[in-house]
Amino acid sequence: MKKYLSVLLVFSLVCCLLAGCGTRGENNETTSNNNETTDNNSQPSVTEPSGTSSALSDADFPQTDADMFTDRDGKAMYDESKAVTVKLNGTSATSSSDSVKISGSTVTITEEATYVISGTLTDGMIIVNAEDTAKLQLVLNGVDITAKTSAALYISEADKVFVTLAEGTQNILANGGSFTAIDDNNIDAAVFSKQDLTFNGSGSLTVTSPAAHGIVCKDDLVFTDGAYTINSASHGLDANDSVRISGSVKLSVDAGKDGIRCENTDDASLGFIYIGGGTINIEAEGDGIAASAYVQIEDGAFDILAGGGSENGSAPSSDNYGGFMGGGHGGMRPGGSQNLPAAADESSTSMKGIKAADSLFINGGTFRIDSADDSVHSDVSVTINGGTFEIKSGDDAVHAEESLTVTAGTFNITESYEGLEALNIDIKGGEFSITASDDGINAAGGTDFSGTVGGRDGMFGGGHGGMGGGMSSGNGSIVISGGKLFVKASGDGIDANGTLTISGGNTVVTGPVQGDTATLDYDRSATITGGTFIGTGAQGMAQTFSASEQGVVAVRLGNQSADTNITLKDKNGKTLISHTPELSFAVVILSSPDIVSGELYTVTVGSESGEFEAY
Repeated sequence: MKKYLSVLLVFSLVCCLLAGCGTRGENNETTSNNNETTDNNSQPSVTEPSGTSSALSDADFPQTDADMFTDRDGKAMYDESKAVTVKLNGTSATSSSDSVKISGSTVTITEEATYVISGTLTDGMIIVNAEDTAKLQLVLNGVDITAKTSAALYISEADKVFVTLAEGTQNILANGGSFTAIDDNNIDAAVFSKQDLTFNGSGSLTVTSPAAHGIVCKDDLVFTDGAYTINSASHGLDANDSVRISGSVKLSVDAGKDGIRCENTDDASLGFIYIGGGTINIEAEGDGIAASAYVQIEDGAFDILAGGGSENGSAPSSDNYGGFMGGGHGGMRPGGSQNLPAAADESSTSMKGIKAADSLFINGGTFRIDSADDSVHSDVSVTINGGTFEIKSGDDAVHAEESLTVTAGTFNITESYEGLEALNIDIKGGEFSITASDDGINAAGGTDFSGTVGGRDGMFGGGHGGMGGGMSSGNGSIVISGGKLFVKASGDGIDANGTLTISGGNTVVTGPVQGDTATLDYDRSATITGGTFIGTGAQGMAQTFSASEQGVVAVRLGNQSADTNITLKDKNGKTLISHTPELSFAVVILSSPDIVSGELYTVTVGSESGEFEAY
């Protein structure tokens, strides 16, 4: 049951104790931002999920490089004295073996062996058409091949092909701008493979495809070493079964659609992307990285620009929130609707940074993502166990349709519509600095935009006098048990649309004064049992914790300007909390393990002070 304090002996700034103010997580110290508190092989098989869903559980992870790569994937060694040589001579070619068939500027390789290829074809191609049990190694030793109307490298039949970039060499494979069918396959890339394809070696490769995809593989596409530059009108890398990248790869992709894409419509356990490390730079008009199954990232340095970046996002901000149905606070009534973003057009181009149709696991790495749509997105779940993130998003920074779990990581979200969004959010650790034009942390599922159902968004049932919990029945949840969180939101700081539970961590919420926003917004309950919470924001729709096992001081004020200092002292004059909000505010919600229910505390806001009983 909520307790409300009505205090008349308050200073001129303070009107009454807040009966519904919010508070947030804990973490011995707040994050920066001028806020402080004194509280302190074939490919190896992949573990397949049980049940009907293709989602991999935490028990299935982590997959490792040993699970993803065969020994031969990483071996770029070859004996040149035993290899077949192929020399390209502009419009023709020569070879030391009958296993190489030459017809004009078309070179067809027909048997299992190691082939060392060098030279230039101005309008020609390399075709691999061997037995379906054959494993071939193609060593590119300074190759420049342009196929004006097809793929420069076409792997039609084999078991597996290893493309090795000879040490110190620069190699080019390009399409000339159009594709003309040469068999029953729809060749639509500068490099096109129907079979397993592995790239290794310490040289470099540039792939140019002005009319379609860069590299297409209808099976497993693997990179274990080398430097790659992909320029394509469509997808940069496009595979059916999997894309697997190891830690020493340097990959730069400029794509007219997705940067790295893996999609399998026949087998739900395939269509996944595994990245063990490497340096990956992507500029894509569509998604940066996208998989129809899961995405797992163990490490790496990522720089992703998707859809032109956050400046191309279309989500509205909460800056213009002024009340339901065009009215101010006095005109607000249950069931009113807000100015909400329109539902996403399913036919529109997806422009997300990293996207998985199934689960998404990130266990480490550095990420700089600037995306027009969500920066990190899953249609099922997102699990982040580490990494450093610099995010600018035109929509949500991190979004999962079902669940989001964070155990570690550093997140600097400088621009977003909503910072973190999922139906169920579990924050166990990590450091967060979140700036959001709407809600900072939002528990909402089933949509890729915010504020459509639950809490204040669906029905505000508390009224301005009681300011209790909402009467709607949202089923979202937010659990904060650790971490350091700083949230600066133009909408709600934390919007649970269901239940909020804080048992640890250090949470600071800075919300605005204007509009139909609140430091906390929840439907069912908000409980704090541990941690430090400092919250400021608007008073019109304010809620505080509905239950607590540690003391909470919640105060409603007159409007206070940004950068006005707030301090909380105990009866002995010891400062327990000191905080300076970056935005203006009209309510203050404070809780920490040092605050005891029933005891009196002195709250000072600017130059005015008052004494309040914790509930």
